[in-house]
Amino acid sequence: MTEQEALATEPRVPITFTHHGKQHTLDMLPDATLTDLSNEIQNVLYIPTDKQKLMVSKLGMLKAPFGDRPVTDLESKKITLLGTSSDEIASLNAASQSAAAREVHLASARRNLPKVYSRRDPMRAQEESQYTFMTLRPLPNLPNPQRSLAFLERLKADPGIRTAMRAHKFSVGLLTEMDPLSYTESSHEGTTRILGLNRNKGEVIELRLQTDAYDGYRDYKTIRNTLCHELAHNVHGPHDRQFWDLCHQIEREVSKADWKSGGHSVDESEFYESSEEVAYDHGGWTGGEFVLGGGGSSGAGASAGGGALSRREIIAKAAEERMKKQRQAKGESGEEASGSRDT
Repeated sequence: MTEQEALATEPRVPITFTHHGKQHTLDMLPDATLTDLSNEIQNVLYIPTDKQKLMVSKLGMLKAPFGDRPVTDLESKKITLLGTSSDEIASLNAASQSAAAREVHLASARRNLPKVYSRRDPMRAQEESQYTFMTLRPLPNLPNPQRSLAFLERLKADPGIRTAMRAHKFSVGLLTEMDPLSYTESSHEGTTRILGLNRNKGEVIELRLQTDAYDGYRDYKTIRNTLCHELAHNVHGPHDRQFWDLCHQIEREVSKADWKSGGHSVDESEFYESSEEVAYDHGGWTGGEFVLGGGGSSGAGASAGGGALSRREIIAKAAEERMKKQRQAKGESGEEASGSRDT
């Protein structure tokens, strides 16, 4: 028997994963590693190894370099592949370049128009045309693509978002929606949902607009906070202290500049969002804990020591803070009325 015939008859380990809502199965040799699996994915789906991320049930997020971990560790587990093929990246780059060229052409045409006196700041108009979302694109395979496009247009025109993007000089090639089915995982440990993704520091931002059952749309402010989170990834990749400082700064700026809804924040130093849903990417509710970014990174609601809080602890902490502020407000009111203070 030749070596090729021996390899053909050797038992194989089937590894099944989902990518963009489609299921794929690769038959690997029993002694293959995750690096071998990553190389095979690159050969079949043309997704570069350094762009691949594997969300594996009970194991969390795995990404390059994958190392010598045996591929048998992934057998019979639910796996979601996150990654963009080389063709898709090239297409998005071409779309971004085309959009930028159109903007340059329009800017040149505007400069050649006769001067018209207006109270509109021309420098601000130029910045808003530069620091914005170049292309908006709903998913045509999902229900109500026109409504999704209107939702994306609302985000682009949001006064707070426009102010923050201009202040930080953010320019995003493509703002699109994500398919909830492709980014939702349920197991006996709970349900994991990804609300947003930022690819290549602003080349593409994906947002979860629709509900899991495609029967409606998620809360606008929750989606807007997710967008603030993803915009912070234009500067910082990992969820470290620098990332969170920038993320909360953007949230405060967006809330303050949102004149349409009377923008406000709790105070000058802290932004508080009362919704139970918090924007996150590559992570979620796993094993009863809120994990932001996967890989052990702490997220919103994490303690100063970096540990993750459970959903119940986060809600309880928020309620405790509200009660504390109410007691302080009542105490100050009583002091003004009677000139005394409780001890």
